[in-house]
Amino acid sequence: MQNTIKTRRTDLHWSQAELGERLGVSRQTVIAIENGKYDPSLPLAFKLAAVFGASIEDLFTPAAEE
Repeated sequence: MQNTIKTRRTDLHWSQAELGERLGVSRQTVIAIENGKYDPSLPLAFKLAAVFGASIEDLFTPAAEE
């Protein structure tokens, strides 16, 4: 799964810790999501969308199958 979380976060000048606080998750979780190592649960994906004022589809796109 690819995402635009890091770009959106940095555009708002938020640290990973700040985003984690807004979402109620750890900084490590934010790092894992940004690096594509962790796909968030549906409730967390909705929180991310709300925080950024975007739709889930705007934040996440399926990775191309190889």
